[in-house]
Amino acid sequence: MTPALIRPALITCDWGTSSLRAYLMAADGQVLATSASGQGIMALDGVTFPEVLTAIAGGWARDHGPLPVLLSGMVGSRQGWVEAPYARCPAGLPDLAAALAEVPAQPGFGRIAIVPGVLKDDDSAPDVIRGEEVEVLGALARLGVAEGLFVLPGTHSKWVRVEAGRIATSATYMTGEVFAALKGHTILGRMMEEGAFSAEGFRRGVEAAAELEGPGALLGRLFSLRALGLTGRLAGADSADMLSGLLIGAELRDASAGEPFTLVANPALAARYAEAANILGLPHARAPEGCGPAGQHAVAKAAGFI
Repeated sequence: MTPALIRPALITCDWGTSSLRAYLMAADGQVLATSASGQGIMALDGVTFPEVLTAIAGGWARDHGPLPVLLSGMVGSRQGWVEAPYARCPAGLPDLAAALAEVPAQPGFGRIAIVPGVLKDDDSAPDVIRGEEVEVLGALARLGVAEGLFVLPGTHSKWVRVEAGRIATSATYMTGEVFAALKGHTILGRMMEEGAFSAEGFRRGVEAAAELEGPGALLGRLFSLRALGLTGRLAGADSADMLSGLLIGAELRDASAGEPFTLVANPALAARYAEAANILGLPHARAPEGCGPAGQHAVAKAAGFI
């Protein structure tokens, strides 16, 4: 049920690789209802994109009329519903609003469009973000700022610099994916025991990251986890979190270079990155929750959806 006297004006979807979350919003951005699904773009299991949208948001459309729908995330990738070409850095709200990719009309819904990702294309190291640009713009709106360095941890951790309200550059660290690969497919994982989070193991990993010096140092330090285990100086229950602390600590040191940054993440990931930053003495803050839908609303408003 939606609150009385508040008229729904927009449906948005954060549609990623493995999951989907939909929001029913009022014109002012207030979230009136949410719905979640495990049907990310790589988990459709033979169901079409229109069918998934109808399943997760069709009830809202039936109750409130043909509302416009704004989609963001991997749904706009080459493997998604409709490819939304990247907007190039620097990119702000007007740039994203002007580059929306239109989706063919669907029964029961109003206009449907997908937010483009953002491309940093230079001679050194090109980088892309898709979905995170919306969260960053939402963080700007929620915090009332127009610049800063933001980190969005995950399988691929994204570091995004904003200048004058526009995404100026980005960098991706494959921290989460490397952790999963090392734990699941290398000799390091054989000594790791499943269990509760080990604060001691995590602290040891972050402190080891603080000692890294020069290119290649992380590769050398990784094997020491096995040697520590073989010599009885690292318990199996601590080893996975030591690996996590080592990788996150290395990422934080390289990406932030001591500059203050803002975490945009779910509480669990934000807590782990914040703890690593505290151990390393790196200045940081946490963005409020709800940056994703706040960014979607900002794009929708800039694009004339509402």
